[in-house]
Amino acid sequence: MPRAIIGLVEYVRIFSQNSQSRRIAARIDTGATKSSIDAALAAELHLGPIVETKLIKSVHGKTLRPIIRAYVRVDGRKLKATFSIADRAHMKYKVLIGQDVLKSGAFLIDPKKR
Repeated sequence: MPRAIIGLVEYVRIFSQNSQSRRIAARIDTGATKSSIDAALAAELHLGPIVETKLIKSVHGKTLRPIIRAYVRVDGRKLKATFSIADRAHMKYKVLIGQDVLKSGAFLIDPKKR
């Protein structure tokens, strides 16, 4: 399968285990090791259960965050992913897609793509 060319912001679909889903604009961040989802969005979609808790480093410092698994569809490709749950209410994008999803090798990032 050829690599999909995606931009720095992409509409993705997040799926819960009970088949609920939501289409949402996500920030594609090659500098982020892990993907992250807003706590309110995770609650709305009934994502979970929490599979572990990890110490996550960000620009705001180190925090202990719950980790959940969910499916995410990026440019037509449905992938199983782990997300740290964080308060992203003050951020423009409620979902951040990091290297853990991008490393599948299925994507090329073009910053000019809108």
